[in-house]
Amino acid sequence: MSLSPFHLAIQVRDIAEARAWYGGVMGCSEGRSSAHWVDFDLYGHQLVCHLNPSLTTTGRIQSHYNPVDGDQVPVPHFGVVLPMTVWKGLATRLKEQGCAFIVEPHTRFAGQAGEQATFFFLDPSGNALEFKAFADLTQLFVRE
Repeated sequence: MSLSPFHLAIQVRDIAEARAWYGGVMGCSEGRSSAHWVDFDLYGHQLVCHLNPSLTTTGRIQSHYNPVDGDQVPVPHFGVVLPMTVWKGLATRLKEQGCAFIVEPHTRFAGQAGEQATFFFLDPSGNALEFKAFADLTQLFVRE
């Protein structure tokens, strides 16, 4: 089955800051934009950053955290399942850019069904992102 690109719209506190983060740090190419929103190509998916002026006074979006395999995982979050080599390259690039990980790159559910590489971080507006990879992609939806 081939996958269709998803479309996700998120709120940001500053369009220039979002451009610097998603375009510069993350390496996403930019699509259409206006003074109030900007499209990014996030590994073939359409991510749209919409300006929320109220975030300029509150600072950042707040997350709730739930325990998952010994980590505190921010909710809500979004991201992409990447091929392992691409995942490793992104983790390296983010480390080189000084990204503060909420959950450092590591293997979750080691030796179990659904074993995966994962990491989490926040964008400047507080949106939580997770990127993961599987050595065996058939484990993506496996049940124990």
